Amino acid sequence: MWKTRSIWLVIVAIAGLLAVLLQNAEAAETGFATKAPHAMLMDAETGAILYQHNADELFPPASMSKLMTLEVLFRAIKEGRVKKTDEYKMSVNAWRNGGAPSGTSAMMVPVNTTVTVDELIQGVAVQSGNDAAMCIAENMAGTEGAFARMMNEEARRIGLKKSTFGNSTGLPDPHQLMTARELAILARYVIREYPDFYPVFSQKEFRYRQHRFINRNPLLFLNIGADGMKTGHIAAAGYGLVGSAVQDGKRLIVVVSGLEKADQRKDEAAKLLTWGFQSFSAVKLFNAGEIVGQARVWGGKTWYVPLAAKGDVMFTMPKYPANQRISAEIVYKAPLKPPVKKGDQVATLRISSSSSASAEVPLYATEDVSNGGIVRQGVDSLVLMALRRLAL
Repeated sequence: MWKTRSIWLVIVAIAGLLAVLLQNAEAAETGFATKAPHAMLMDAETGAILYQHNADELFPPASMSKLMTLEVLFRAIKEGRVKKTDEYKMSVNAWRNGGAPSGTSAMMVPVNTTVTVDELIQGVAVQSGNDAAMCIAENMAGTEGAFARMMNEEARRIGLKKSTFGNSTGLPDPHQLMTARELAILARYVIREYPDFYPVFSQKEFRYRQHRFINRNPLLFLNIGADGMKTGHIAAAGYGLVGSAVQDGKRLIVVVSGLEKADQRKDEAAKLLTWGFQSFSAVKLFNAGEIVGQARVWGGKTWYVPLAAKGDVMFTMPKYPANQRISAEIVYKAPLKPPVKKGDQVATLRISSSSSASAEVPLYATEDVSNGGIVRQGVDSLVLMALRRLAL
């Protein structure tokens, strides 16, 4: 049972706010359409969804799923289980099925040759080398199948509920499925959790042995502030791209998939990013630590616990039209019972606008709530039982 408490924040002709949001506004577009069968545009700072189209439909992500392969590796390095200077051996299997003989995108590592983890990261991020991805998988987990199980476990850990993985490369596999939303969530996670590794995605070329590989991400070569992340293509999925760009300190993440031509993924992704930068502004709804609302505590010493976010509650919303309404609701699992400790995450603030932008912000208890006395617990138990019967 989920308990919901609603807060309504109506923004209608507030002069100070509109002066910022409507600065230099002249007949701005209020809508956007894309040719991409699947698309998502996300604000990287807040996680706000600025645009979505079939964002929750599963599709083969092709090489975009290599972001999950790299995330597993990045975490291992961050935790000290792997070093960038470690050397991995290119097996016959990885060479044959992902290297030069495979006819797919490859880093061209000779069979039975050792290569550093740092080189393999570049081989995956820049060249999308299937041999590099397989080499990482086999050396970390023993087999690619075992590594795919690690990918699935890691996906659930970071909040990807639908994505499934059968390999480390994104090559055709019935178990390799993701959504545009979860690709954006994964990209945001990588950007935020691994800032030391993220620059590899903006690397425009990678030299290995006699080879010079040019980054396959076309956004990097446009003047739009792009600095990542990964392309993908297989026949069953069409052309796709996960991209990220920064303008004036604001970072957006874009996902497009299912397009018929490589140029289309470049054009559609660039159009989405440009539209997002031009059409949205961040609005502060609450200051860090400011009480947003409260949650009912059943059987507690006090009936309610105040809730606040750890940082400023920002919401990215369209600049136009002016008379937009923002709605927010506090959602938590009921019954919430004591003890509740200060700093516990007990709820989520779900925010949306009348123009379909949305975001979720974790809310934390701002004080302890201990168990109430026998009388308080008894009364609350009776009330809760009565409410449950009414709900039946």
